[in-house]
Amino acid sequence: MPDQFRRKTPDEILQSISNIKKGRLKIILGAVYGSGKTYHLLLEGNELKKRGIDVVVGVICTSSSPKTLEQLGCLEIIPSIEWEQNGHVRQDLNMKEIYKRNPEVILVDQLAHKNHSSAKNPTRLEDVKELINNEISVITTINIYELKGVKKVAEQLLQLPLHVNDTVPEDTLTQADEVRLLDVTPEAILKRLQEGEIEEKDEQAKGLVQLYNKDNLAVLRELSLRFLAGEVEEDLTEYREEEGLLGPSGASERILVCVQYHWNGSILIRRGDQIAKRLGGELLIVSFVPTQRKLSKEEEMFKRSMQKLINKLNGKFEELTIKGEEIAEEIVEYAMQHYVTRIILGHSKRTRWEEIIHGSIVNRILRKTKNIDVFIVADRAEVHGERVIPAIQSKVRKKNPYQRLSPDEIKEKIQGVKRGTLKIYIGAAPGVGKTYTMLREANQLYQSEIDVVIGLLETHGRKETAAQIGTLEIIPRKHITYKNVVLEEMDLKAIIIRNPEVVLVDELAHTNVPGSNNQKRYQDVIAILDAGISVISTMNIQHVESLNDSVKQITGVCVRETVPDSFLHLADELELIDISPKALRQRMQEGYIYARDKVEQSLSNFFKTRNLIALRELTLRELADDVDDRLESLKRKEGVRGPWRKEEVIFVCVNLRPDSERLIRRGFRIAYRLKAKWFVVYVKDQPSLSNDEQNILDKIISLTNRLGGNFELYSTADRRLVVGEITKQLQDKKATQVIIGHSARSRWQEIKQGSIVARLLREARHLDVLVVAD
Repeated sequence: MPDQFRRKTPDEILQSISNIKKGRLKIILGAVYGSGKTYHLLLEGNELKKRGIDVVVGVICTSSSPKTLEQLGCLEIIPSIEWEQNGHVRQDLNMKEIYKRNPEVILVDQLAHKNHSSAKNPTRLEDVKELINNEISVITTINIYELKGVKKVAEQLLQLPLHVNDTVPEDTLTQADEVRLLDVTPEAILKRLQEGEIEEKDEQAKGLVQLYNKDNLAVLRELSLRFLAGEVEEDLTEYREEEGLLGPSGASERILVCVQYHWNGSILIRRGDQIAKRLGGELLIVSFVPTQRKLSKEEEMFKRSMQKLINKLNGKFEELTIKGEEIAEEIVEYAMQHYVTRIILGHSKRTRWEEIIHGSIVNRILRKTKNIDVFIVADRAEVHGERVIPAIQSKVRKKNPYQRLSPDEIKEKIQGVKRGTLKIYIGAAPGVGKTYTMLREANQLYQSEIDVVIGLLETHGRKETAAQIGTLEIIPRKHITYKNVVLEEMDLKAIIIRNPEVVLVDELAHTNVPGSNNQKRYQDVIAILDAGISVISTMNIQHVESLNDSVKQITGVCVRETVPDSFLHLADELELIDISPKALRQRMQEGYIYARDKVEQSLSNFFKTRNLIALRELTLRELADDVDDRLESLKRKEGVRGPWRKEEVIFVCVNLRPDSERLIRRGFRIAYRLKAKWFVVYVKDQPSLSNDEQNILDKIISLTNRLGGNFELYSTADRRLVVGEITKQLQDKKATQVIIGHSARSRWQEIKQGSIVARLLREARHLDVLVVAD
């Protein structure tokens, strides 16, 4: 890149020197009071002290629980300046004493705080900025709704006023060197409230006691995850631009709706908005208008109508002029420049002969881009009317309460009551602290007289992790001989015989040694849960089955060991262990994650900064989606998310090419978000399959079953009849959306031999069609 060779100006040199001398700012972010920010603040202070860093405490929340205050340990405290307001004690940082002591790091609780009128600075944030400029690093805490702009959003989502007077500007997080989100489930916070770890009277004084119900806590949790994901996305975009990388990162969705000033423009915009909301993505709307062409009165009317709708939806709209007929090229170029992941268009109205002679914008876009999905919207408004997205699975007709349960129904209900509880700690990458946190929670359970044991633990030689084992009982591993080598595996039988209340099982995605009871460790966990034993476990985001393609796009690594999404949906609690990429790489360099001889190789491959930023964003968004789905299940009465069809039926059309598995994973993710029934369809057009083809077919069937889809195999005598068979099945199954892969043929091959993709697009003009990027 040319910028790296440009000589810095004197001002830039001074700024760089000033930044070198500055202290660091780390913010611990939580969804609500009681999420454990102060506890982790003190925990981090003690960790730094053990490493020889000079750490002091500046301010600690006076209402912290005894369990939190225990973490003070032998940390030095600089007494704060106390004053009273409306009968409540307030604390200001004692800046004079802090400068006199001059520590390397100061711990400052509750960043959103207004100082006494006589203080040097009006707010604690200003104090913190001053300390950083004077070479003192600060670790501090804040709740998501204490960010000024976010507070308004939170009030709208919660539909209640938040009586929070002390806030900080919304861009405060961007000024931090590191932001760490403390993800805590609503269940855990309500338990803390019940056990007296959260001072309820303090919350009443803040006017926030109404937040403490499951729905409101889930809303704030989702808001925290999505807000931080947005912040991380900006970092990722900036980093990728610096490296000269174009195109989407794979971590988030960006939807481009291409409209003409035509009657179907509003339909496309509405559909784009629905898709963007469902995928948690950004919506861009663009109209390409030929240069020097004046709009007709009808087009002007449609334009005004569309602009009104876009304003209502808070979308971003651009009108761009183009020369000649190169509209397909302009759309693709714009999409690449804006990191678009999906282009939304209307169906072509041309016949096959018209497409051969004049071409089709849709087909030209499909030929120009192979790495952006193209979603082609059908107009069914006249036939089907408004479409409504279901927020929950279609309700099965309720059974008469007086009707006696069948033996199978009784068995199922009893099994559900007996089943253990499953909690999973999830992270963006190895080394974020999942196992460490799992062990810490186990020790807390042990102190509460819960019978907890370690079923399988992988410390990877990390001393700080091993130190957390303490006095916890470890179930010895089972030794299995495989190919003359003795290997160790978790002893499932021994765990069930020991029958503890809780068992810890590390690394869910692990594949067991051939000959074990189950092929995968997550299947062992299901057996443990069915035996009535609760499980706390760990996994990384790259092991989620349906994210396999996104992870490969981000890192270039194809992850072989995966866990089906359905297993994650079994979990009673999913909790994120969040850490910034910079802190994770530092841990790596200091030898806390892998052995020294593996550090350099890891840092330049999987642990590249851009990979870690993208994986972190992917994790935040994925967990936010999970929270959203759980919240929708709780709030059934508010289950409408905008126009969509009441019963979505999705058809994934595959062939025996290697990319079919990617289509199936994409189909699953869309079907899951729409709570839709989905089919994977293969039409066999030859008498027999080769061994390689049969292997691919077996993999397709296995993946479909693992993800909960319905596999359908049909046969035809001739390849030219494949589209006809698919069309027939689309009608029989009342499909509403078709998912297909890009055509592998050139334009000349398509003209000469025909294209299944092009034919299917013509036959399915009454349906939505998603052409998945190659």
